[in-house]
Amino acid sequence: MKISAKSENEFLIQVFTKYGFTPDNSALLADTLVDADLRGISSHGIQRLAWYINMIKDHTIEPQNEPLILKETPTSLLVDANQNMGHIASALAMTKLIEKAKNSVVATAVIRNSNHFGTAGYYSRMAAEAGLIGISNTNTRPLVVPTNAKDAFLGSNAFAFTFPGEPHPFVFDGATSVVSGGKIQVLAKKGDPIPGEWAIDGDRQVVKDANEAEDILSAVAFTEKQPGGGVLTLGGNSEENSNYKGFGNSLVVELLTGILAQGSISADTNTGKHDFSQFFMVLDPSFFGDLATLKANAQSMFTRIRNLDHQPGTQIMIPGDREYKHYDENKVHGVSIDDTTADQLAEIAAQCHLSAPQAL
Repeated sequence: MKISAKSENEFLIQVFTKYGFTPDNSALLADTLVDADLRGISSHGIQRLAWYINMIKDHTIEPQNEPLILKETPTSLLVDANQNMGHIASALAMTKLIEKAKNSVVATAVIRNSNHFGTAGYYSRMAAEAGLIGISNTNTRPLVVPTNAKDAFLGSNAFAFTFPGEPHPFVFDGATSVVSGGKIQVLAKKGDPIPGEWAIDGDRQVVKDANEAEDILSAVAFTEKQPGGGVLTLGGNSEENSNYKGFGNSLVVELLTGILAQGSISADTNTGKHDFSQFFMVLDPSFFGDLATLKANAQSMFTRIRNLDHQPGTQIMIPGDREYKHYDENKVHGVSIDDTTADQLAEIAAQCHLSAPQAL
């Protein structure tokens, strides 16, 4: 099923408004989900809506709460998301950091008492579109199994980095694990197998059935009992393939988020208080040289990489290329919605007395 970005956006705004978000916050939340779907990141798009609504119903998310600025200097910011959606506090923090970095070259923010914030790249692109470098991190529920361990402890712990450029900014946005849990969730909804070594069971055996993997991740992420298994770190299941480097990357994000925010580390977000933490940094590259020259040099490097000799039938793509291609195509042809998500949207629409997005 394909729906237009416009109808998706309108539907999401109506739903979020029905659940108590302000008009401005509803529009922001809708934009982040539509943006993810347009870029082909369906794991973080409208398929998340039912999950968000469940968290609203159980008061994990409090839509009426506004984020609070706890501490602020010309170069730093500490924000309490106040148990609302992470998107709202994150957009606030990045907007303020952009202003600060233009005056002070570098600015950082930490957010505590937060929730899921969508795609990390959404906030880093805000900086890039202002001619700045943007960095975004978050911890998550426990999903990821450290090197040689059998139990999940770390979050998928996203890292996004953007650099201003033409015709569009450079964007790297990815989990510090092999994949985010949302990608497995999408495969489970579609009934498709896992194509690579993404998840393991309690005996550290690779799981290929997406529904089995999703059951493992749900048990790990939403219950206090540790059943064993989870998502693998970057590098996969073998220490010989340097999976300890992915483990290290995940730990760096844990330190910058849960530890620096004095909130829960990923391992503890499924016990008692549920709280994620985020970290952001913005840098002004024009301090180091002429911005137009820096952009041109970056594009020259990317062009040289794309034109390297490569395997027949393949294409060398810079991080972000695939998402920009999806964005242009999906703007015209609509975004894809799996059948399970379509059924969920119809149910949500009925509960809210709204019309669900119609297929193109």
